[in-house]
Amino acid sequence: MTTTAKKKIMFLCTGNSCRSQMAEGWARHFHSDRLEVHSAGIEAHGLNPNAVAVMQEAGVDISNQSSKLVGTLAEVPLDLVITVCGHADENCPVFSSQTQTVHGGFDDPPKLARDAATPEEAMDHFRRVRDEIRDFARDRLLKLVG
Repeated sequence: MTTTAKKKIMFLCTGNSCRSQMAEGWARHFHSDRLEVHSAGIEAHGLNPNAVAVMQEAGVDISNQSSKLVGTLAEVPLDLVITVCGHADENCPVFSSQTQTVHGGFDDPPKLARDAATPEEAMDHFRRVRDEIRDFARDRLLKLVG
């Protein structure tokens, strides 16, 4: 019986607090049997409590994940890095020549929530982006890693 090594992927965002954390949670939820999933940021802003809350609503617990700098994963031989925000895409560090880098941009829920009229409207921004990231992780991720 042969076993195939899991592909190692990382979701990269500016602060590793929201979008990349949700993407890590969804990728583990759908593909933990095939992928070793990480997330990191160019900076580390801490885990966004609203991201944790909306993921919990969807049945995915990300509360034990942590916000970390991309440099902490320097020793992980990544197969794929997915930038989830424009700033991370524009400032993406250089990875080994074996690492594929793609951009899968998503709106910034905390930024959108600042202009919300009510707390529920603010959370709706988080929910919409959560669902967009869910669809990406479920429907497109495995195609990217081959």
